[in-house]
Amino acid sequence: MSRQIEIAGKSGARYRYTAMEEDRFIAPAGANYVIAEVSSEGARVVFAGETDNLANLSWRPPLEAARKKFGQAQLLTRLNVTRAVREAERADLIEEHQPPMNTEKRT
Repeated sequence: MSRQIEIAGKSGARYRYTAMEEDRFIAPAGANYVIAEVSSEGARVVFAGETDNLANLSWRPPLEAARKKFGQAQLLTRLNVTRAVREAERADLIEEHQPPMNTEKRT
């Protein structure tokens, strides 16, 4: 059984994410994903992303970078078919959690 974790956005909406086993089959579906340090107190979001195809592994580079900076970072996913819904959810999470990998300046 997959572990589910609720993460609240700035709007007060609560999003249910599933801890993803990276070696399992990944469906080619649109999804939001967060990279987080998960503890008994909840999830500390270090990156929030979205993709129109979870199977394309676009989440892998941010996950590897997060593991270098934050150790035990985990990938959590939430399937969302509609791009507008994914983008709004991502923005809501970023506004609430200010994930360091989303807010640091890109050069």
